[in-house]
Amino acid sequence: MTELDAINSRILSALELDGRISNTDLAAQVGLSPSACLRRVQELERSGWIKGYRAVLDRSRLGAGLTVFVMVGLSAHLSKDARAFERAMEAAPQVRECHNITGAVEYLLRVEVADLPAYKDFHADILGVLPQVRSITSHISLGSPKDKRA
Repeated sequence: MTELDAINSRILSALELDGRISNTDLAAQVGLSPSACLRRVQELERSGWIKGYRAVLDRSRLGAGLTVFVMVGLSAHLSKDARAFERAMEAAPQVRECHNITGAVEYLLRVEVADLPAYKDFHADILGVLPQVRSITSHISLGSPKDKRA
């Protein structure tokens, strides 16, 4: 496994801010030659420090102007119920993230839909029909002053 030394840390920080930075600019920023920088980036990719690159899209322009964080409690604490719920969330395009969490409920979802009527449909027709679901608590996002997801 690749060691996370100071230079590799700077490379990761720079790539996290701008995954499209050129290798030449990245090398200059972290104080390496372009060839040495490229070798380090490739090794960070191979060893799993860098999982991938992606575009950050304007979700509202894609018709997903409403973000809702949903806390879901399951009716039973059996692994088959958790797996069934997770499969259902994987199949629901509105669910952008599904996190198994600790606390009073089992799951935290980040749901993106066009508007409140679309969320009502998701709530009733997807979450509301799952036999594993005991409780649903919705929190509508009013804005995201800080969002570091890429």
